[in-house]
Amino acid sequence: NMAAPSAPRPPRPRKEPQPLVIPRSAAEEQRLRLERLMRNPEKTVPIPEKLNEWAPRPPPEFVRDVMGSSAGAGSGEFHVYRHLRRREYQRQDFMDAMAEKQRLDEEFQKKLERNKMIAEEQTAKRRRKRQKLKEKKLQAKKNKLEQKKQEKEPDQSQEQVSSEDDEEDSKEEEEEKEDDAEEPSFVMGR
Repeated sequence: NMAAPSAPRPPRPRKEPQPLVIPRSAAEEQRLRLERLMRNPEKTVPIPEKLNEWAPRPPPEFVRDVMGSSAGAGSGEFHVYRHLRRREYQRQDFMDAMAEKQRLDEEFQKKLERNKMIAEEQTAKRRRKRQKLKEKKLQAKKNKLEQKKQEKEPDQSQEQVSSEDDEEDSKEEEEEKEDDAEEPSFVMGR
């Protein structure tokens, strides 16, 4: 039963003892914790789970030790009654606090919705304004291009325009003559 002689193990690297540092402020405590975590980055960081909110015990479904009004209460009954009363008041306070919290949450959500609607209306209004400006610019550009075209071809366009003007003038004169025959007795729009 002789075991084969094993090779001597290399000596383990010793961890040098960390100096004891007492944090003087919360910021220093946080810094020390971060330094300790960063010494070994591969090590997993324990993240504590969120603690559930405290909730009172539900009221008992069946109360066994009911004190009667006719019998004399013992000396310990007052303490039992006092604890029951305190627990019930605590439960009612908790329910009131939860109702208030729920009401505030609903108000906050309504306020968020209202703010969102107002912001959307403002955005739509500004969008319409930008669209109008864009259309005006496009229209101005088209008008400018048309003017340039007319300036390039002054001979043809002026002749056409002058002949059209002559026709319109003669038509207007004929209409005016007809209007003179039936003169209105009153004038509207003045």
